[in-house]
Amino acid sequence: MKKSARDLDKVDFEQLSEFRYQMRRFERFSEQAAQAEGITPLQYLLLLHVKGYPGRTWATIGELAERLQAQHHGVVALVSRCEAIELVERRVSERDRRQVEVHLLAAGEKLLARLAELHRAELKSLDGAFTIPRIDL
Repeated sequence: MKKSARDLDKVDFEQLSEFRYQMRRFERFSEQAAQAEGITPLQYLLLLHVKGYPGRTWATIGELAERLQAQHHGVVALVSRCEAIELVERRVSERDRRQVEVHLLAAGEKLLARLAELHRAELKSLDGAFTIPRIDL
């Protein structure tokens, strides 16, 4: 095992612990907000990653799998569940017929906007508490 430039001390562990605590608090808030809207936390993340995909208004299953850090087949099932409740739809790409694009529908847009506003308010409330630990290795 490679030895680090310095051993971690108590303060380093406290910073890591606080960071993980604040991250988990935000994650738990997000889970509860999604569930209060009648969807699962993963469904919320899918909507967020479709809307937030850089440079366009849709994403492929593979791109969503990367963003969600999930298996391709799991994302296919997740998209199917979101399609069933009319939040997203799949479209065959006009540029590459082998590729499937996932697009938000109006209901998905509205739901995502409500949840994004709640998340923005929660992030503002964490200002100063949610900092990246400074650990020099």
